[in-house]
Amino acid sequence: MTDYLQRILRARVYDVAEETPLDYATNLSRRLDNSIWLKREDLQPVFSFKLRGAYNRMRQLSPTELKQGVIASSAGNHAQGVALSASRLGCRAVIVMPRTTPEVKVRAVRALGGEVVLHGETYDECFAEAQRRCQHDGLTFIHPFDDPEVIAGQGTIGLEIMRQSEEAPHSIYIAVGGGGLIGGIAAYIKTLWPEIEIVGVEPIDAAAMTRSLEAGERVKLSQVGLFADGVAVRKVGEQTFSLAQRHIDRMVNVDTDAICAAIKDVFEDTRSILEPAGALAIAGLKQDVSDRGMCGQRLVAVACGANMNFDRLRFISERAELGEEREAMLAVEIPEQAGSLRTLCEELRDRSLTEFSYRMTEGNRAQIFIGLQVQDEQDRQQLVNHLCARGFPCLDLSDNEFAKVHLRHMVGGRLPASARHACAGECHELLYRFEFPERPGALMNFVSALHPSWSISIFHYRNHGADVGSIVVGLLVPQQDLDSCQKVLDELGFPYWDESGNLAYTLFL
Repeated sequence: MTDYLQRILRARVYDVAEETPLDYATNLSRRLDNSIWLKREDLQPVFSFKLRGAYNRMRQLSPTELKQGVIASSAGNHAQGVALSASRLGCRAVIVMPRTTPEVKVRAVRALGGEVVLHGETYDECFAEAQRRCQHDGLTFIHPFDDPEVIAGQGTIGLEIMRQSEEAPHSIYIAVGGGGLIGGIAAYIKTLWPEIEIVGVEPIDAAAMTRSLEAGERVKLSQVGLFADGVAVRKVGEQTFSLAQRHIDRMVNVDTDAICAAIKDVFEDTRSILEPAGALAIAGLKQDVSDRGMCGQRLVAVACGANMNFDRLRFISERAELGEEREAMLAVEIPEQAGSLRTLCEELRDRSLTEFSYRMTEGNRAQIFIGLQVQDEQDRQQLVNHLCARGFPCLDLSDNEFAKVHLRHMVGGRLPASARHACAGECHELLYRFEFPERPGALMNFVSALHPSWSISIFHYRNHGADVGSIVVGLLVPQQDLDSCQKVLDELGFPYWDESGNLAYTLFL
């Protein structure tokens, strides 16, 4: 331990890295009833803490080693840290990345002067290729986590936290992948302030450190989830595991929804968008506070990275409300008859809906897929009980992964032939797209404004966070009412478009 303390104190990181702020999270603190502080490693030049360890390790290289160059295997943050460090030290840097690496990350490494080699599909294949090239070309391998100087470089974060804190925190929450970050911080903190809790946080589907600590030896996972790709490590480091055994007080595991909710929380406090691994510590902090009933404590979470793929934001936005248990997803059963949809909407008039999908089917009962905002799990259960008591049996799908990922995008189908003859005489299905101001109650006002004698055969609404909401409605209009239909629609007062001839509708609905 004395060795690690000395390494951290003499670590050379500030030639390229910055001392990042320890920011107070106002909204999170108020909501969790604790004093929450964020160590902003997302503000580093490469938007990740990885720069510290990479540069500190490379700063120890001899002139001969620098002349030969370095090599690393990484799909993201470590690659950028090595590339930037190499450019500052004037040496060659070869980065082996999986062929599946997003182009934005490949471009970032190349922009920093790194030579990118795309090889294999997984990190393990990249690691093996980097080791082969290391031997063949005489390059020095820069390990992403299991190296004393890399660990010491990351440990300077612990030094900064204590220097910036007016009083010692009760707990420090740290994301765990290979273990270099938590190993370095813990080595410094526990040597000088052993009473401070060190809490590691991992995704449920990539919990290599949790499993290893439970088993008392390093465990290699057969597979890992890739959502938080920055910590998707199948086996933790040998040296980092030794440090973890000595210094980690406990581990917390969180799911994807909790990570998405943490990304949203940090955005609301800082207007910055963390990557999934970067928000992992915040998600663990929130879960730990809830599980242990913590109150009035000073808690620090390391926001360790912000190299977000832009195309992930849509998924994160959808899952954040579920992660906070502020959105419920329900399958609600209604009688397949005119007026029943309106009656259901009356029961939900005081709720803010996020999604509403219905398609007329055969039989005398219909299923509607609904997303709506709730206050918490208790409020969600009360809503389910209320709807059931009012004659609308419903199933809570809020924890159903298939429903969250796929079903919400699949509700639809073709109109049964029998439905066209359900009303007096021949019915025509007309499809319209409406826009309305996105505010509480506006959706219900729209439903109430529809002609009471028309049967609704399609109804789809989804809240996209814009000022204007969009609804698609299918109406079964009797032959004799076709001429008057246009006049009624004009009197609704909402902008609308006739989509009855739309090719997509013809093909799929």
